[in-house]
Amino acid sequence: MTDGKNGITYADAGVDIDAGNALVERIKPAAKRTARPGVMSGLGGFGALFDLKGAGFVDPVLVAATDGVGTKLRIAIDTGHVDGVGIDLVAMCVNDLVCQGAEPLFFLDYFATGKLDTDTAARVIEGIATGCAQSGCALIGGETAEMPGMYPAGDFDLAGFAVGAMERGTDLPSGVGEGDVLLGLASNGVHSNGYSLVRKLVEVSGLGWDADCPWADGSLGEALLTPTRLYVTQALAAVKAGGVHALAHITGGGLTENLPRVLPEGLGAQIDLTAWDLPPVFKWLAQTGGMAESELLKTFNCGIGMIAVVAPDQADALTAVLEEAGETVFRIGTVTGAPGVAYTGALR
Repeated sequence: MTDGKNGITYADAGVDIDAGNALVERIKPAAKRTARPGVMSGLGGFGALFDLKGAGFVDPVLVAATDGVGTKLRIAIDTGHVDGVGIDLVAMCVNDLVCQGAEPLFFLDYFATGKLDTDTAARVIEGIATGCAQSGCALIGGETAEMPGMYPAGDFDLAGFAVGAMERGTDLPSGVGEGDVLLGLASNGVHSNGYSLVRKLVEVSGLGWDADCPWADGSLGEALLTPTRLYVTQALAAVKAGGVHALAHITGGGLTENLPRVLPEGLGAQIDLTAWDLPPVFKWLAQTGGMAESELLKTFNCGIGMIAVVAPDQADALTAVLEEAGETVFRIGTVTGAPGVAYTGALR
């Protein structure tokens, strides 16, 4: 095959292999910071290796989870504040894993864009590495896809994949019974669900992303981009202490839809809405949209990002364990013999 003077290159088609290679080199130090026992290979191979025995497991069961960040990405892209969405991506996956009783072991990401901006991609992936490090989870691989014509200029999408493990027979939920106590762990904002509604409400308000935030310091966009809280190390500490029967990550569907997912058939829950104060961001969203309380409860976390279902005689001790690990804990209700979630009081 002869070389033509005007031969078309892959770069002419819009794919810059050199930029992709530069990105890998830039993020290698961030990935290296997430190394943990069991990691056998770094970035750059065709696959990533992990040694379960090296991680200390004897008879492990693997647990996998995948998720994205949703339309929160739209705010990050439009404002240029992309550094926190990597933490969101990790949190949405590993917070789910821990609800099965699993310890997150490793994480892979998928970053897709029309034209690769190395700096933007690196900032996102460095955020992913931060989330992994805070969860004891190794970033051992991923994929950067540059696909001209698939995304508008400046846009990108994210997906994450987490794998964890637990010793056989230790999976959650397990032993949930009537009378169990519900411990609510505080969220730090909207997290990463309901942002299509958030964006609609901001539009209704007439405010721009750079406007002063009505409930906090800084801009509205910055406040709404607060990264999702990571509950992994705290939840695992409580599980290790004993008495945790279930964990429910409060994501899309809010309290109303997520708690029943960990309750056995025939059981339900009663939640006292006066047990905690509704955070200001949700008050503003509700007021802006004239939202009914029921709609708020089945759309957003409303200030509770994770619920631990615990044995009644261990509730005080587990509250202490969680608080020592940095959690703000609310005793929000109990498991009942009536299916579904019943609320008493009103959000305040």
